[in-house]
Amino acid sequence: MVSKLKRYLIGKPMKSTALEDEKLSKLKALAVLSSDALSSVAYGTEQILLVLMTVGAAALWYSLPISVAVLGLLTILILSYRQTIFSYPTGGGAYIVAKDNIGVPSGLMAGGSLLVDYILTVAVSSSAGTDAITSAFPQLHDHRVLISLTMITFLTLMNLRGITESASVLALPVYLFVISIFVLIVCGIVHYAAGGIHAAAPHYGATLSSVSIFLLLKAFSSGCSALTGVEAVSNAIPNFKQPAEKNAAATLIMMGVILGAMFIGISLLAYGYGIQPNEKETVVSQIANATFGRGTIYFIIQGVTALILFLAANTAYSAFPLLAFMLAKDKFMPHMFMVRGDRLGFSNGIIILGVLSALLVIAFHGDTENLIPLYAVGVFIPFTLSQLGMMLRWIRKKPSGWIGKLLINTVGMLTTLSITLIFIITKFAQVWMIFIFLPLVMLMFHRIYRHYENTANELRIQLAVDKPVIKGSTMVIPVAGITRVVLHTISYAKSVTDNAVAVYIGFDEEEIQKMEAKWAEWNPGVRLIVLRSRYRSVMKPLVKFIETVEWKTAESDHITILIPQFITKHWWHNILHNQTSLLIRAYLFTQKNIVIATVPYHLNR
Repeated sequence: MVSKLKRYLIGKPMKSTALEDEKLSKLKALAVLSSDALSSVAYGTEQILLVLMTVGAAALWYSLPISVAVLGLLTILILSYRQTIFSYPTGGGAYIVAKDNIGVPSGLMAGGSLLVDYILTVAVSSSAGTDAITSAFPQLHDHRVLISLTMITFLTLMNLRGITESASVLALPVYLFVISIFVLIVCGIVHYAAGGIHAAAPHYGATLSSVSIFLLLKAFSSGCSALTGVEAVSNAIPNFKQPAEKNAAATLIMMGVILGAMFIGISLLAYGYGIQPNEKETVVSQIANATFGRGTIYFIIQGVTALILFLAANTAYSAFPLLAFMLAKDKFMPHMFMVRGDRLGFSNGIIILGVLSALLVIAFHGDTENLIPLYAVGVFIPFTLSQLGMMLRWIRKKPSGWIGKLLINTVGMLTTLSITLIFIITKFAQVWMIFIFLPLVMLMFHRIYRHYENTANELRIQLAVDKPVIKGSTMVIPVAGITRVVLHTISYAKSVTDNAVAVYIGFDEEEIQKMEAKWAEWNPGVRLIVLRSRYRSVMKPLVKFIETVEWKTAESDHITILIPQFITKHWWHNILHNQTSLLIRAYLFTQKNIVIATVPYHLNR
């Protein structure tokens, strides 16, 4: 039943040879890998206005120059990451660049920041999408957590079905969002030009004594949350069709142009309409309401905005498993992240991402707005390390035209470093946990790496020296009575060795005498050892006996404990059987130089 449900939810297994068919075209990649960046249009301008509003509506005009500054930073990042794509066509983005050029600790810092950022992406995006829905339907506000968890589950299942299938399904909402926002911008400008706006816009250029440099930097850093997700394309180059790097670079440029146009358009409309941030209605919702009224077009815009905010999480579902694979390949994460699932995706990474982000939504009760600064810091640290790594690469290699490339990455590094410091200084109360969490993640990486190295050293053999050791075999069979499962186990033991003993633990003399008499009558050709347990313990006398056997025969024999076990017809029958055998097996696993084997007996009734 479980297998049938799995096949229904994620589809039939795919052959390894079909991997090339799972690669993305530019249009599909734009939908899958740009959804995070494009969705930030729905809240980037709002984050700027929320900061400026703290000193009054008259300060909202500052949103225009701040938006232009954010647009300039976007341009720098797009040009910088385009260079990264051609320099590192195998993908990995900031992790590979920093590790290769700065050192392993810097690479782990970048990789750890991105992994945390992708988890936050899913949590924040699903919560932001829920906010868009509750803006249109306020009666759903109390069900925000359930709506968010439903969308996380949907995205997890879609990505388990394979990247191509998820791209085909998710591309339509992404492009509908892009079209809807451009329609909103064009109609909004026409509406404004026709004098259909009643709210007065803040006077542009008005000087306010209450507006400080600190406040403007805080607003700028908040607006830079619109740039999260820009790095996803450079991380996921292996997901593109050939020529992968050229297709990835073209996709990155398309994403930058679309994102920049939508972001500046929404910022202009917010200023022109005199929009003020409202905790019960998003900025995009207010603009759409002022332009079209609460009619069909308004609800279409809100619907596709909610969809794109939900689907922004899909960027993380594409990038997180690939980055986890690269870290696992370098022994910094569990090897299970290297395994492709039935549908050729890195299923373990997809599932872990879904579970962790769902836990985050539950922990914050669906209100993840306070995570946005942490979310932004998590991506600007890799931005900075990536730019610094590329600078060092140009200086070291000095390829043709390297000075121009160095200049682009230098400007990018200085800008992103400044933004990171601004975030830390202006929003320290919201991002302080990164200074605890990130070192813990890096420590985890180092501990995993050390474990794999120690394990490899312990398991490694010298081919010329280490040869198999031929020994005899001693088998110990714990029995609770004389049954077919015991008969089956003894039959197997006698086919392997003549040196086998059965062990019975008795609690009272009457039971022991009955067992000894019955065994003598049966006479299976295997000696029965009876152990008396005064305190009704099975484990203590059994372990003591096994230790004695090991002490006497370990040098000449391999010691095997054969544990008889029922294999039941229905899963729930396991509750009724095998408890003692499971306990014996779990305990004996801690013993050295002992082989533990299970001899199954299938019950047909």
